[in-house]
Amino acid sequence: MAKNKQQNNNNKDDKKFYYIFFPILIITIVVCFLIYSYFENKADDTMAYNKLLDSIQKQEVEEIEMTTGSQTLKVIMKGDKKKEDRTETTNVPSLQAFMEWVNDKIDNEELDVKIVQKSPNAFLSVMGNLVAYIPTILLVVLIIMVFKMQGLGGDSGKVYGADENSKKSKVKFEDVAGLEEEKGELVEVVDFLKKPDEYIKMGAKIPRGILLYGKPGTGKTLIAKAIAGEAGVPFISMSGSEFIEMFAGLGASRVRKLFERAKKMAPCIVFIDEIDAIGSRRTSNSGAESENNQTLNQLLVEMDGFETNETVIVLAATNRPEMLDKALLRPGRFDRQITIPAPDLNGRYDILKLHSKDKKLAADVDLKSIAGDTAGFTGAELSNVLNEAAIIATKSRHEEIQNIDIENAVRKITVGLEKHNRVISEKDKKLTAYHEAGHAVVSRYLPSQKDVKEISIIPRGVAGGYTMYKTTEDKFYVSRTELLEKMVALMGGRAAEKLVLNEISTGASNDLEVATGIARDMLTIYGMSDSLGPISLKVEDAYELELFGEEVINEVGNQVRSLIENAYIAAQKILSEHRAELDKVATTLMEKEKITTEEFEKFFEDINQE
Repeated sequence: MAKNKQQNNNNKDDKKFYYIFFPILIITIVVCFLIYSYFENKADDTMAYNKLLDSIQKQEVEEIEMTTGSQTLKVIMKGDKKKEDRTETTNVPSLQAFMEWVNDKIDNEELDVKIVQKSPNAFLSVMGNLVAYIPTILLVVLIIMVFKMQGLGGDSGKVYGADENSKKSKVKFEDVAGLEEEKGELVEVVDFLKKPDEYIKMGAKIPRGILLYGKPGTGKTLIAKAIAGEAGVPFISMSGSEFIEMFAGLGASRVRKLFERAKKMAPCIVFIDEIDAIGSRRTSNSGAESENNQTLNQLLVEMDGFETNETVIVLAATNRPEMLDKALLRPGRFDRQITIPAPDLNGRYDILKLHSKDKKLAADVDLKSIAGDTAGFTGAELSNVLNEAAIIATKSRHEEIQNIDIENAVRKITVGLEKHNRVISEKDKKLTAYHEAGHAVVSRYLPSQKDVKEISIIPRGVAGGYTMYKTTEDKFYVSRTELLEKMVALMGGRAAEKLVLNEISTGASNDLEVATGIARDMLTIYGMSDSLGPISLKVEDAYELELFGEEVINEVGNQVRSLIENAYIAAQKILSEHRAELDKVATTLMEKEKITTEEFEKFFEDINQE
């Protein structure tokens, strides 16, 4: 511990030295240059060389003062003024030729002028030499600074919890909600690091590496920080992008230094965030790809180089595990791969409770209901929802965060900011109303899509309007029927435009994009095609599609088009059969701009009673 502390202090002293030394050096050089330029160019007047020769011949010069090694002469003219006022300077093209000419005139008694020889000023000579070497000095300083910035010679990574005086993470496992099973796996690792002898006696081997992967915002980095807070061992944290530098070989050098440092501090944890920056599949390309390959190769070698008694665990996080090199994922390197999923209903409820501790919530706030309405949200998104709700409540002058504030925050995050001041023509307003009403009415008659929560034609973000659905449960699997009905609901907006206005617009562009993506995935990933059979066309490289032949590729295109057309026809049929409901919902939208789930259901009750 003492050694690590001394090493950290030495590193801090080195950094302070460079931070102080380089600015002082540059300032000194600039000041010296300015001083030299000032004294070199300082003169009362400057005389042209031709005028000097003419003045000498006219016997107007009293004294000529020259400095050894300089082409600049100081000329004192005759007269009654002070000597300083009669002093001028001039530059001669050839000092030797000039002196031969003057001496010849003096020897022939044609001139009466005093010649004074002076030694050069020592200070100005030093300054002159220093100025001459300024480009070289600046180049050396620049090279040193670049190499220091690239991390040559320095330690890699930030250390947490190495000793009593080092910075420690404030995050604990109790601050991580919705990941109980995942925390259980990592608590075991922390326990191993705290009591390695007990596991070794039992014959258990230390896991070399643990990979955390999941979509962004699920809490991979947060749970790593919790390990830093819980572990009583050093925790070295580094981002994958920090290994990649502009000079070839520096990434591999940083990997070596990182693991050298970790072995000296063992037992410890090394955390590499966004490991896909250096762990992506190796290629045979040159340039930057070659540098990435060297860095990855060095990482593989270092993870293989652990001794059995070295309690060093490598913890890594990524949201793109499919990009990682297979050699990195084999047993002996990353022995455990833990998926960090989006939280389920109970997990979202726990996360909302955790993030609402420091917020003033009104009595009408139902976190359980909010958790139910935010299926698919990650921990980071839920935290952002409550933060946005607090901002909205403050702007609305509410004393506490109300349920409506949280609902508005969810809409703001999922759809975008409401734009009440946007000027919309009556034509566009009618088109948007029928478009959104088309989505809602079609969904009402589809068993898997009928839970409409809100319809609005108030612009939000880039959308001119939106139809929001209830999320009553977490779905881990989606059936073929649900996917087909989802496509029908998506085509409801375009179908309503064509049915009522006999026109189509660009407003359905996103609907078409999503529907086409669903149809494509049904055929190429999920194997939901009777003619193609249960096969997956998801490949890593495009050339692999050639194995299936052109007929299969053409068949996929034909079936995607067929699925979209059938969904469009189904949407048109539903709207034709329920035109009264469509008109009533659209008319109400043009009047009120927004319809709630209760109001929407009442339309159908009234129609049935009629």
